[in-house]
This record gives sequence, structure tokens and C-alpha cells, in this order.
Amino acid sequence: MIWKRIFGRSAHESEAYAIYGTLVSQARSPALYLHAGVPDTLEGRFEMVVLHAFLVLRRLKAATDAETAPAKALGQKIFDILFDDMDQTLREIGIGDLSVGKKIKGLASAFYGRVAAYDGGLDAAEPAVLGEALKRNVFAEMEPSAAEVNALADYVRRGDKVLEELPIGELLKGRVVFAALPEPLVIERPDA
Repeated sequence: MIWKRIFGRSAHESEAYAIYGTLVSQARSPALYLHAGVPDTLEGRFEMVVLHAFLVLRRLKAATDAETAPAKALGQKIFDILFDDMDQTLREIGIGDLSVGKKIKGLASAFYGRVAAYDGGLDAAEPAVLGEALKRNVFAEMEPSAAEVNALADYVRRGDKVLEELPIGELLKGRVVFAALPEPLVIERPDA
């Protein structure tokens, strides 16, 4: 950290921290846990941070022409911040120094697996593919209702669309916008 004070921050560092802060804030939104059934656990929160980071990185990856190199650099910085934060979090919850590297390696593997699954889900012609990927990862330890899985899948699709419409230049300035959060689920009850 002392080197950053002496030599300053690298290109896109402030923007990357701004985007990461916004995506973590969105990932912690109570609506995701209350209205989409995401488990309010350490794992559930990890899943939401990864999901939102994925959406931002997916958008940056779609940059073209003169924006490609700066978008790639910004994406790498966001990725680095994400895993620095994971490292810090593991240490804060009491994981020993000797185990942190191994845990981070496992989290990185999980991250790449989710990126592939969510990319495939968003690109698939069949809408159920994304729902299955979310069910397998976000809801791994529980049996969510179809309404919860659909609410989260709808949120991810809307989030992808909102970011697709956001100019890369906005991200390069550290500005990010996410989709509206899931609304409370309405449970249809048959008349008694």
C-alpha cells in the first residue's frame, strides 16, 4: 500500500473501485434476499457479488474498437479488487494465512465456472438454461421455489440488458447502472 501513496494509483483504479463499490452495494440489496430467495449467508452474499461482477465484466468484454484496451484493463482491475476483497474477508472471518491462498484458488475456480454458466445461460435460446445455472450455484444448499429462481433469472436478464445499453464510456468513468431489484413475489392462492 505504501507504494500506491508514493507512485499514485494505476490507470482506472479509482473507476474500478467506484464500480466495485456500486456492485457490492447492489449485491447486498435486501430485495435479492427477500424477493428472489437468495440465501442470506456468507455463500449467498458471495454469489451475489460474483453475479454482479460477472454482469459488469460481461459488458466490458463486449467493448469494441478504441474502447477495447481500456475496457479490458478496467475489467482486470475490477477482478483484482474482487479477489483482494475476498482475501481480506477470509482473513477477517478467521481463515489462517496458510489456508487463504488455497481458499482463494477455490473461489477463483468457482468464479470462472459461474462466468461460463451465466454466459451460457444468457446466450442460450432456451430461457431455462439460466435458471438452472442460478439454481445450481446460488441456491445450491436449498430447494428454491420456481418463482424465486424465475425472479432472480429475470433480474439477471434485465441487468444484462441495462448494462448492454450503457455506453462503455460510462463504465470507463466509473459509472455503472444495474436493473431494478426484484419486486415482492405474489403468491397465487386458490379460493378456499
